[in-house]
Amino acid sequence: MVAASLLLFGLFSLSLGRPTAHDTLHVHERRTEVPNGFKYVGKADPTAILDLRVALVQSNPSGLEAALYDVSNPDSANYRKHLSKAEVDAMVVPKPESVQAVKTWLSKNNISAETASPSGDWLSIQVPVAQANHLLDTQFNEYTHEQTGLTALRTMSYSVPASVQGHLDFIHPTTSFVDLRPIPAALQVIPRQQNRTKGRGGKQQSFTILAPTATTLSQPQAQTATPDASCKTKITPECLQAIYNIPSAPASNNQSNLFVASFVGESADPADLQQFLGQFRSDIKQNAKKSADSLFAVKSVDGGTNNLVGATTEATLDIQYAVGLATDVDTTFVSVGTNNSDGIAGFLDVINDLIAQEEVPFVLTTSFGFNEKDVPVGLANNLCNAYAQLGARGTTVLFGSGDGGVSGIQNTDCTTFQPTFPSTCPFVTSVGGTKSFGPEVATSFSSGGFSNTFARPSYQDDAVSAYLNKLGKTNAGLFNSSGRAFPDIAAQAQNFQIVRGGKVVSVSGTSAASPTVGGLVALLNDAIFNDGGKPLGFLNPFLYKFGPGALNDITQGNNPGCGTDGFAAAEGWDPITGLGTPDFAKLLSTVRKNT
Repeated sequence: MVAASLLLFGLFSLSLGRPTAHDTLHVHERRTEVPNGFKYVGKADPTAILDLRVALVQSNPSGLEAALYDVSNPDSANYRKHLSKAEVDAMVVPKPESVQAVKTWLSKNNISAETASPSGDWLSIQVPVAQANHLLDTQFNEYTHEQTGLTALRTMSYSVPASVQGHLDFIHPTTSFVDLRPIPAALQVIPRQQNRTKGRGGKQQSFTILAPTATTLSQPQAQTATPDASCKTKITPECLQAIYNIPSAPASNNQSNLFVASFVGESADPADLQQFLGQFRSDIKQNAKKSADSLFAVKSVDGGTNNLVGATTEATLDIQYAVGLATDVDTTFVSVGTNNSDGIAGFLDVINDLIAQEEVPFVLTTSFGFNEKDVPVGLANNLCNAYAQLGARGTTVLFGSGDGGVSGIQNTDCTTFQPTFPSTCPFVTSVGGTKSFGPEVATSFSSGGFSNTFARPSYQDDAVSAYLNKLGKTNAGLFNSSGRAFPDIAAQAQNFQIVRGGKVVSVSGTSAASPTVGGLVALLNDAIFNDGGKPLGFLNPFLYKFGPGALNDITQGNNPGCGTDGFAAAEGWDPITGLGTPDFAKLLSTVRKNT
């Protein structure tokens, strides 16, 4: 996608405000080199229009973090007493003097700004390149992503006057190249022969989720089934139910919900989902009165649509395992289109859209991400704080950790280990990958490691320190041992069976693990709502406190990359599978004991 519009316009006259002797320009952000895979084309057309976002310093980010931990810590008297939208907004809204300082600077340069976020901490401006060059004492250039051919207008550094320092957080997209390539984690699509199920007369049969009946159990029961041997090579919902003790009974409370975020034109065909449920969830009764497109809702952001012609692998995987595991939980496919100018493929727009709502999702799972090094620190912090806003209001935010081992989102050349974002944000739950059972082992592609942007949060100090003590000097100098460690947990991620275009294909990736955990958490919320409780929200403090008794520890496997064997799985937390894989029955029991 193109991050800056290349629209041309006619002659214009500008009266540019220049900094005075008391308002000198200072370099605000700088990058030393163009990221790998991008090519400098030349100076940007001075008449091209730039859509820029101006981030203002939030009034109380430390208060937001404290509030998030207060409602997420099982030892707190306020555990799961989540905040309202108004309470969160009050900590994010910029101070009036910050708004005044930035708008005055822009006004002096004949630039009008529009508010671009619910709390007013983001402003949006449109300026020609020539004016932006003058305003920010820089030179915008055109760059091409060599693999995709997509172009964007970016700069290597920019400056702002002293009068806005301490008020302006950063301007975006300026030095950021991340919006050209959000990478889904799905790997290894392997078709195999399969025909749609036929009814009488050769017509395709439709399957759908049956609404709960009076005979449906109101409380989930622990699974007693042993996984079929075929689950070692082909994963289906039935396999996951058996491996992780996930109940097959439909949700019995209408409060629980599950949102699946998707980007760059990904789409899921409801007809494929019907066939998937008919084949792999045969325990769900048919309901001819329910249409295919009612199996999940679609929410559009940035012009996103769910194109029913040519369903894509990532969206198909995500929606089939979200719906296929969280039986009868209201599921929403959030389609983030390419009509965005937030400079990060709609990641910022979708979060601003969700936090603007009076009611936020209870579970949000995403299988897309970036290499952390490609995300400017200011932007990473701002997005991370947005996830904290969701968590403080009761949302469990899940991300697949990536599929490149210690190389990052996907396998790339590297000389040091590459963490992934948003998995390194301390306010999300990162999900790594496993395979097989008896024993369950780490997948070699499961991304994991340590952040170079975020410090290690206190909730994981003990678990991570124990691993580092065992690690010793192995991989010394290749990672930041004091950084936020990821993933937090893991789930099956190899050889998932999906239906795409009427055919069964096999898909692997931590993008399979994240919706798996999402479906499980949605069912936990359903049981908690039946108890009269509140949603789980931000999981990590709970997981790191009670994980050993409620998770399956994974102790075999490693995640090679960057010319090394990567990290090795070990007893306790490790940078491949985190604290381990979930056990629904044990997690629910632990929640109930600590409510």
